[in-house]
Formats: sequence, structure tokens, C-alpha cells
Amino acid sequence: MTIAPYPRDLIGYGGKPPAWRLPGGAKVAVSMVINFEEGAEMSAGDGDAATEKLGEIVSIIPSGKWDQGTEQTFAYGMRAGVWRMLDWLQRHDRRITFYMCGRAIERAPQIARAIVEAGHEPACHGWLWRPQSDYGSEAAERADFERCIAATLAATGQRPLGFFSRGSESPWTRKILRDLDFAYASNGFDDDFPYWDRADAARPLLVVPYALDSNDMKFFHPNAFVNADDLVTYVRDALEVLVAEGEAGHPRLLNIGWHMRIAGRPGRFAAFKRVLELLDAYGDKVWVARRLDIAKCWQEQFPA
Repeated sequence: MTIAPYPRDLIGYGGKPPAWRLPGGAKVAVSMVINFEEGAEMSAGDGDAATEKLGEIVSIIPSGKWDQGTEQTFAYGMRAGVWRMLDWLQRHDRRITFYMCGRAIERAPQIARAIVEAGHEPACHGWLWRPQSDYGSEAAERADFERCIAATLAATGQRPLGFFSRGSESPWTRKILRDLDFAYASNGFDDDFPYWDRADAARPLLVVPYALDSNDMKFFHPNAFVNADDLVTYVRDALEVLVAEGEAGHPRLLNIGWHMRIAGRPGRFAAFKRVLELLDAYGDKVWVARRLDIAKCWQEQFPA
């Protein structure tokens, strides 16, 4: 049994949300995130104990054996998907955040470099695409954080200042984030507003919440999104609600998550294109920004 390092907070802002002011008078902040994980998934072919099972289909290859099909499903994101996404982000003049796994950066530094040169933020997504809660010691987790920072710096010239873990953080994750001077954490699924984690009163850590509902990963889950318009309709409904709340004086955050191997496929890429068009249609009512810029906007108005 693992005891949580801080108590659960079920109250948050207690129904009295802060009056967050967004650039240009926008009514909702939108964080588009693309996950850069390909090559960092668990793979027996890379010497990992097992191969990742979550993909287009449930793999029939026994655990621990080389699984060529799953490797190639992931590789599609790097070889094809990322370039479609970068092209359309440029067409719509959007700069966003990429959650980048360290081993993925190390294996494809030229792609990571192209992403950052286009103005996008390289946030840390762990060394491997696995939960931080897998770590058995603070020292092992810290060493992989340092590897991620070094790999990102070497490939892009920038160090990551934000972090998001697949699954769950470990009991030591936020201590390490503080020690390594990260600007924000994203493992918060509990609010539509950023907030300060004050578990260490001397070193508050900003949490910019993420969400898994407006996320193309649901194309890989049964009874979720099936065609492109399922996701687009869901995002449209979320914007309708959040813009109205912003017009009432309390702008909030909307997260939209993508994966290069998922929405990079032609039949699902239509969702990526249509969401970008939808955001354009809202004009100045939406502020589409990198997570680091969202963190800075919050910190300037609500400092620790």
C-alpha cells in the first residue's frame, strides 16, 4: 500500500472561482497538447520487460516477445502523423505544447528540434511512456528526470519547464519537480482553473490541470469516439459551456489532447483539422496558448 504524500482536496475554490483575466479579453483558455511518445513506449524489442498493449488493436503477441506490429503502429506517429500536425498548426498560426518522452527525443532529435523551431513548447512526459508511480525510489525517478532534461536540451536547445506523467505521479514526483525548478505540473484532473500545490509551504508548485475527456486517446477505447465528428462535437459542446461561463466573468481552461499515431491517421486527422477551424471561428473569444504561457498568465495574477 502506498500512502499519498498530501491530503486529498475535494473543495478547491469552493464555488467562488477567481476572476482570471485572459489576453485580449478572451473567455476561455485553450491548451492543445500533442503527445510525443513514439519510441518511448514499453517494447520487448528495446529490452523492456513487456510491450505496450494499448493500440489500434489488442496485441496477440505474448508478453515479453518482440512485437513488430505494435512498434510500427507507434512509428507511424513519427514517420507521418507529426508532419501533418505541424503543417496544419502552421496554417492556423497556432503554437501549442508537446508532451515529450525522453527516449522518444533521444531517438528522433531532428523531429523534436523541428517542433521547437516552429515555436512549440517541449514539456517533459517522463523518460518512458509509463506511470511515474512505477518508480521504486526517488533516486531512480530523479535520474530519469535529469536524462529527460539533458535529452531535450541537446535536441532542441530548450529545457522543459512543464511536466505531465502518464497515469499517476509517484510520492516523490512533485518534490523532484520543485528541486529541478519546473514551472508547473499537469497531473491534476480536478479543476478547470490552475491552482497552487502548497504541500511544501516554502515551495508552492503551480498545477495547470489537464483532462482526458477531449482527447483522441478515446478513439482507442470502446464505446468512445468512433469517427472524427464525435470528437469535434464534444469539443464544440465544451466550448459552448466554457465561453458562456467566461462571459459571465470567470474564464476557465479547456484541454484538448492529441497523439501523433492516433489523430495523425487520415480518418482521424479530420478531427484535428476541424477543431482548429472551430477555434478560429471563435476568434478573440478563445486564447489558444502553450501551457507555459498559461502558467505565466496565472502566476502574474495569482502569485504564490
